[in-house]
Amino acid sequence: MTRWVLHLDMDAFYASVEQLTRPTLRERAVLVGGTGPRGTVAGASYPARKYGARSAMPMSEARRRCRTAVVLPPRFRLYREVSERVFTIVRQLSERFEQVSIDEAFLEPIELTGSAPEVVAEFAEALRARVATEVGVPASVGAGSGKQLAKIASGMAKPDGSMVVPPDEERELLAELPVRRLWGIGPIGESKLRRIGVQTIGELAALKLGDVTSLLGQAHGTELHELAHGIDERAVTERAEAKQVSAETTFDTDHTDPAVLAEEIVGMAESAHRRLVASERAARTITLKVRDADFSTISRSETLSSATTEREELVAAARRLAGIAVSPGVPVRLVGVSYSGLTVAEQATLFRVPETDESERPPASPEPPRSSTPPVTAEGRQWRQGDDVSHPSWGHGWVQGCGHGRVSVRFETSTTGPGRMRTFDSGDHELVAADPLDSLGGSGEPA
Repeated sequence: MTRWVLHLDMDAFYASVEQLTRPTLRERAVLVGGTGPRGTVAGASYPARKYGARSAMPMSEARRRCRTAVVLPPRFRLYREVSERVFTIVRQLSERFEQVSIDEAFLEPIELTGSAPEVVAEFAEALRARVATEVGVPASVGAGSGKQLAKIASGMAKPDGSMVVPPDEERELLAELPVRRLWGIGPIGESKLRRIGVQTIGELAALKLGDVTSLLGQAHGTELHELAHGIDERAVTERAEAKQVSAETTFDTDHTDPAVLAEEIVGMAESAHRRLVASERAARTITLKVRDADFSTISRSETLSSATTEREELVAAARRLAGIAVSPGVPVRLVGVSYSGLTVAEQATLFRVPETDESERPPASPEPPRSSTPPVTAEGRQWRQGDDVSHPSWGHGWVQGCGHGRVSVRFETSTTGPGRMRTFDSGDHELVAADPLDSLGGSGEPA
């Protein structure tokens, strides 16, 4: 009987939650992230993406590309709350459930087994409608005979759509897609395949299994060859939380040049960092793995005083470990970097606005956590754009602009519609910091 796996992916999730709780921003270009010299984009709305802004891009570049964008600091606690509401709905509809990240999950409803594609399409649309109606954020849903096809379909359905791939159309759909769309093929695997003239999934499927495994390894190559043929029997099941994130690479030929090895180690540290950011966690321990031509493996670790998401700090630690683990003149065939001691990145430095000018802070010192309550000076409270606030007369709102002793607040929540903006003295004692979760419903005054 036909197996049906669905993949739900919430569209531009961080930006969508901001637009949900701050209705004035709906349909506008929104960038979520840090605005400091090393700030990075955590999320971009679709209007912002039209200008080329995207996640993981330096915020300075994203703002140059999209000068009209509203830039907001991330509110991870709020995003987790919205995510939990969405996945509560998904769990009600399917006992087989697997959350992949804060904004995507697989499900395999038992009642859909053997159903016609039209029935699956109705289920997918009903799921999207419930998420939109009960939670308020857009989501795309893809369906196919396995995880790979379901994820590809949800990507093709974006934004805010659904797509079902019937079994007799799977091979045709896969054939024309670039090999990078296959789960498990990264830049290195893509480069290896391109060197032998393979650019599409169809071309990969046409190769003999032995040729694929000799190029990509026995286990990895076999799995990718099966996925290229549309064979995907991986189960949909709840995951145990990962205890580390990592990235490693095996060289085509052994390296002895220290400069080349240092460059590769930095590359792995940055790749692992991207996965760390995607997992919404911070890391305290950095581990470098080096394997030489004789398959002897050396691992060296460094533990920081506190968990961080700061890319420069993590990469610098990997560089220091390289000086210990890499022996001059010894041929190296593999290097890898992993981050462990993971914690929730609620106070992650990567997305925060610096308290002081970057040049005034020691380079190795982690940035102080952003307090939920802005500091108070003699001139009044130092509000920041995007801060959640509350006023006894006007309800819940958010700081839209501030400076010169004044603060402009837009009073609105997800339930009020676009709100009215009012301006206060920054030292107004009736204006206080508020819980971001209050923006999911409150008494802000609609315009």
